[in-house]
Amino acid sequence: MLKRGYFIAVYAASWLVFGVLALVFNLGALALFVVRGRAGCAPAVRAGLRRFLALWIGWLRLTGLLRLSWEGISEAEFNAGPRVCVANHPGLLDAVFLLSRLPNLVVVFKRTMVRNPFFAPAALLGGHPRCGTGPDFVREAVKKISAGYSMLIFPEGTRTSSDAVLNPLLPGFALIAARAGVPVQLFVIESSRDFLPRGRPWWRPPSFPATVRIRADLCLPAPSGHARETAELVASRLRSCLT
Repeated sequence: MLKRGYFIAVYAASWLVFGVLALVFNLGALALFVVRGRAGCAPAVRAGLRRFLALWIGWLRLTGLLRLSWEGISEAEFNAGPRVCVANHPGLLDAVFLLSRLPNLVVVFKRTMVRNPFFAPAALLGGHPRCGTGPDFVREAVKKISAGYSMLIFPEGTRTSSDAVLNPLLPGFALIAARAGVPVQLFVIESSRDFLPRGRPWWRPPSFPATVRIRADLCLPAPSGHARETAELVASRLRSCLT
């Protein structure tokens, strides 16, 4: 009982610290934008965000709230060239984990996040694209990749349903990879079932310590066929890894 009380107290404090520091970071990003403009501040904002997230995750691990393991992820290999990164999406912090670890990475975020003061300024000023459909979004994504950045996309579109291993995948990631002529890097994320899944509020403490395992899986060559075929291949591989 005492141990559970410790975890709940530290969990609440960790989110409070995250919120305060996120607001401070976003205010700093806005100040940098005023001084340098969007193009000039984007690299610094992305680098700062990566360090900030890495420090916060380090805190979660240090306090015993989180057991996080990485497998097959080499920064040197990742720096070899841009790619489209896709992963399943079991929990709220999946993008946070990958952004904290991988260099030169931008993530496609939901349009509803534009109203979130804890994320929106840094995401927009850092050049992370908003999710969209149609040729305009594909062109924007290809432009980002052509500039040398890898792009993280969760093709489920939202967190995995609590009663499913994997939601149906949207094929847009394959179309973007084909147009940009870059490979598709697959990541498999396995986490505690009650660690911030879809439908569970972030403030409700999970079982502790929460466990998350992230591993780099297949790296597929740039798609040359129909995008739907690539999406089906990725979905099949993810299901085989998660069951």
